[in-house]
Amino acid sequence: MKTKQLQFINKTWKSFPSTTYAYKCSLVLAFGSPGVITEPEVFSYLKDEFPNADIVMSTTAGEIINDLVFDDTVVVTGLEFEKSTSKCVETNIKLHKNSFDLGCFLMQNLLKDDLKAVFIVSDGTFINGSELVHGLNEKNINQVPITGGLAGDADRFEKTFTSLNAMPSQGNVIAIGFYGNDLVISHGSLGGWDEFGHERMITKAEKNVLYEIDHKNALALYKEYLGPYVKELPASALLFPLSILIEGSEKSLVRTILSIDEENKTMTFAGNLPIGSKVRLMKANFEKLITASSIAAQNSFLSLGNQKPDLSILVSCVGRKLVLQERIDEEVEAATKIIGENTTISGFYSYGEISPFDRSTRCELHNQTMTITTITEV
Repeated sequence: MKTKQLQFINKTWKSFPSTTYAYKCSLVLAFGSPGVITEPEVFSYLKDEFPNADIVMSTTAGEIINDLVFDDTVVVTGLEFEKSTSKCVETNIKLHKNSFDLGCFLMQNLLKDDLKAVFIVSDGTFINGSELVHGLNEKNINQVPITGGLAGDADRFEKTFTSLNAMPSQGNVIAIGFYGNDLVISHGSLGGWDEFGHERMITKAEKNVLYEIDHKNALALYKEYLGPYVKELPASALLFPLSILIEGSEKSLVRTILSIDEENKTMTFAGNLPIGSKVRLMKANFEKLITASSIAAQNSFLSLGNQKPDLSILVSCVGRKLVLQERIDEEVEAATKIIGENTTISGFYSYGEISPFDRSTRCELHNQTMTITTITEV
């Protein structure tokens, strides 16, 4: 597999050197800030530069290229497969009853005997990420790994935009299927947050809206733990996500708070919170967050043996970016040191990460993780 990387920065296109320069790209991934990637000139340029490629675009809360993190740019990675193929399917939430049905639709339209993996680029505001992954899992009869992320909008949480072969717009979800017996696609995902406080139970919730924990108002209880950070809500909620253990699961998921409703005393999260689930508050440990990126990178190519991946796509959470602040480059550098110099690296900061926990194929919606997908043509 060959790649070609570009970046649109300060109104100028910049090329990045590559050890395997692609000339006939069939797939292009473009990740950029909402104010830049939605400019008509960006899509127009990509159409001219990659006339025979499917162009997948997504807004971000930060862009990753190689070992660097940017804001207010667009990072572009073109892929040229030598023995494999890709297929993109796009739909909009308005065309479906709910996010579960949307996920089923996408997976059904990708199924073929030689399907090796699926990468999802989803709207981050209109889509219920938990229902989306449930739908994808429901129709994943080939048991292939599914990874990806939800589009971002910096720390505003207002509007996200995605698209396939068009100007980015709201409500779209794109699924990319990778096909061929010469493809090896792997993944790794880890958070690195510390749990604290008592374990409690969710006693009232509707999908991703939380009302009560231990039969007490959840927002009031949450504010007790925040202390001086209460004045900075809702932004400070990103610093204290919830660890949730769903009944029947062996591993905890992390859920980020997207918004709070003072009038109704509720909190809206980036994923569903089933009643009966056990929860604990979490807080940041800088060194553990950075170390988690290294471990996610190691896990992302365990199946490759001694071979390094051709491409690594890093999807990290906006909450990690807000916590690490000026140290944000360190988590990307930690991952890239493990991945190596001869691998093309791209990615973005998201409103949710999609990946299996480990070597299983059932995907989950994660928050506050570094999630890495590696693609290699052997």
